[in-house]
Amino acid sequence: MTCCRPRGHMATIKDSAKGRLEPSFQARKSVTNYKERQARCWPPLWLERPRKDTGTSGAELSVPFPTLGEMWAAGALKVRDCLAATSVTLRRCLKLGATMAKSKFEYVRDFEADDTCLPHCWVVVRLDGRNFHRFAEKHSFIKPNDSRALHLMTKCAQTVMNELEDIVIAYGQSDEYSFVFKRKSNWFKRRASKFMTHVVSQFASSYVFYWRDYFEDQPLLYPPGFDGRVIVYPSNQTLKDYLSWRQADCHINNLYNTVFWALVQQSGLTPLQAQERLQGTLAADKNEILFSEFNINYNNEPLMYRKGTVLIWQKVEEITTKEVKLPAEMEGKKMAVTRTRTMVVPLHCNIIGDAFWKEHPEILDEDS
Repeated sequence: MTCCRPRGHMATIKDSAKGRLEPSFQARKSVTNYKERQARCWPPLWLERPRKDTGTSGAELSVPFPTLGEMWAAGALKVRDCLAATSVTLRRCLKLGATMAKSKFEYVRDFEADDTCLPHCWVVVRLDGRNFHRFAEKHSFIKPNDSRALHLMTKCAQTVMNELEDIVIAYGQSDEYSFVFKRKSNWFKRRASKFMTHVVSQFASSYVFYWRDYFEDQPLLYPPGFDGRVIVYPSNQTLKDYLSWRQADCHINNLYNTVFWALVQQSGLTPLQAQERLQGTLAADKNEILFSEFNINYNNEPLMYRKGTVLIWQKVEEITTKEVKLPAEMEGKKMAVTRTRTMVVPLHCNIIGDAFWKEHPEILDEDS
């Protein structure tokens, strides 16, 4: 294959004022045509030495053919520009993340409601068992309180807190649990649907997963269900009032259930008769029935039943056995090693009032 080379003479014009040679129009055109054609030539013209030409004035000028170094620099520049463009495109794709592909159907995203929780507020997710009265009957729960079921609920709540570390405190009683996220939490951009679905799904799956650990002789007949809701509280006082409300509800319900099942199980009343007996009674009346008829002092009932369960983060010292081998010994020795870990700890105490919050000020600390 032959290669076309630029023709014509490099005419020059003497510039007396500047004292230099400048290529004429024909010379510039020749060089331009050469650069346009050199890409179609093989072997490339820049592999040969740049040749010289003589203008009409007899002066010898060098045709500005690119050298190998110049071509290498130009190629490196093009590669660098290509990589830069690719990097920009890649960063743009990563920034978009998991957004939907561009299509005519993308308009459906406009129907998503904005459920962002207010900033600098406590986000509370409360879940409740769905139709748990029937679930308790089918699985033979002990009345009025089944410690196995309550401990299982606490285990599931601890799992949720270990998975979602932005939760600073949780409170549970019966078949419900409330989880409080820190005020500065930006988890999932504070979307209420994300808060609720993650908490409820993690809790429900844990309930099934740990069932056999607490109900060894009772198989799980069907999967339980839980519903959830999200509440936003703007101040520390409203949050404390919410948790106090849930603990007061625990006391009221447990006192009623304790008297109700005592009438059914020990006095032989039917559920309807026991309900009629307790209709219109106050807390003092219920305590009197328990003490006078069944010799039960309600204040002596387990705190877990009367106060519910509070879950907070605490530093706990763990003692583990570790084998230590000294350089001069052939065999290692087992020694007790103490280490400190931050764990979710269950408490059964009164959270109504200021005593609990003064003892644990880190819960409401915004920088915690």
